[in-house]
Amino acid sequence: MKHLRTVDDVMTHAVVSVGPGAPVHDVVSTMQRWGFGSLPVVSAGGRLIGVVSEADLLAMAAGTDESHHATAEQLMTAPPVTVPVGTTIAGAARLMAKGPFKRLPVVDDEDRLVGVVSRGDLLKIYLRPDADVAEELRELLTARLVPAGSALLHIHVDHGVVRLEGEVPDPALTDVLVHIARAVPGVVDVTARLHARVPA
Repeated sequence: MKHLRTVDDVMTHAVVSVGPGAPVHDVVSTMQRWGFGSLPVVSAGGRLIGVVSEADLLAMAAGTDESHHATAEQLMTAPPVTVPVGTTIAGAARLMAKGPFKRLPVVDDEDRLVGVVSRGDLLKIYLRPDADVAEELRELLTARLVPAGSALLHIHVDHGVVRLEGEVPDPALTDVLVHIARAVPGVVDVTARLHARVPA
């Protein structure tokens, strides 16, 4: 089962990039070949130093006649907007929603480029099979949160809508279980019909 929680789980690892000395012709042709609106600019050591976008190229086109001699390093936006490895999917989505970003580079602690996450990647959480969501919920709610043998919890998932039914040792636990279930990637809504278990 794949738990989709961070950008590491959904990002593209094989990244198309250009070096700082790449001429504008190579930048444009690479964009067109792969259908990307932006490209990471990576140093010889693998560090991300900038991003060159279609907007950067348009600004160049409106410049001098010498602009066709420009390199990626001269055209790029720096420092680039990035997300570190381990960033939650929700955190990356919030950052992407704040700006005109369709793709964000993912970097490690030394600013080395390790992947790229796109809007489509972040939306993968809504395409998770119900069985995967249910299995993660059972592991999270039953195995980790509810003491063994203290609850009789049934978990049903239908198109991302979760229904929790059964008995729990403490009625106050219901709100906790619902809150945690809502945070599981792929969950659209949660309803609960839980009641306190009567001691034997």
